[in-house]
Amino acid sequence: MVRLMRGIVLAGVAALVLSGSVWAQTTSQGQMQRVAAAQRAQRYQIAMMEGVLERAVEHGATITRDRLQALLPAEMLLTENARARGFRLDGYGVFFDVVVPGLEGALPWSFHTLDQNDLGLATALNAIRSHIQGIKDDNLDQALKRIELQVAPLMPSPVQVSSQGQAIGGPASAPETVQPAVRDTILSEPDAAYQTEVRNALMDAMLDYSRGLNVAAAEWLGVGARGSHDRPALGPSNTDAQTVIIQVKGADLNAFLGGQISKDEARKRIEVKVF
Repeated sequence: MVRLMRGIVLAGVAALVLSGSVWAQTTSQGQMQRVAAAQRAQRYQIAMMEGVLERAVEHGATITRDRLQALLPAEMLLTENARARGFRLDGYGVFFDVVVPGLEGALPWSFHTLDQNDLGLATALNAIRSHIQGIKDDNLDQALKRIELQVAPLMPSPVQVSSQGQAIGGPASAPETVQPAVRDTILSEPDAAYQTEVRNALMDAMLDYSRGLNVAAAEWLGVGARGSHDRPALGPSNTDAQTVIIQVKGADLNAFLGGQISKDEARKRIEVKVF
């Protein structure tokens, strides 16, 4: 009888141990599955943000191209596709490496070269015109006229001044004080304008489309934007190409996403550093 009772007790203990082992194994597998599912969801959100940032670079290029085409009849094209790759970094948050391609076009760079060192387009065209008039070649004269038509948006309207100091030759209602023509500074610094437009587009994308990244309050969302090693933005090969680091604290990002601060305020809290 004693042996029988001892056997029953041992069998019960064995069953409890086996049951506990199965329960622990099942719980561990469930946790692993949840962690794996969370990692897949995070990778998916990062991949989505990569696409958003690539489109943001292209949007910046489009704005720059529109500004140039408002002044010059030239087509500006990206030298390659923008590329973005994201990572979750322990102790930091989420970081994206963004490669910004060059924006190329021969005509704007020709004008930039003419206009550097305070030469001015008018001075350059006058020198060419004097040379052609001395040659008296009708073909060259026609070619010059075509060039003048192309650069007409860049040149200030000619204004004649009378002996009394008043502007003449314009509309009858023109004021006596003639204001100088305002020109988009993109022609003097096209690469800087391009970088600014891309930077603004990246900042907007970081604020507007980062909700799914679940950046914690103590973490950062960062973007490192750098030019292509092969063709830096809007210029010849440049071994001194810089990387722009754009980052926002998770607490500030979440405050914006939660409607606690405005977008303007959130943009003010974004940190921008150049290396």
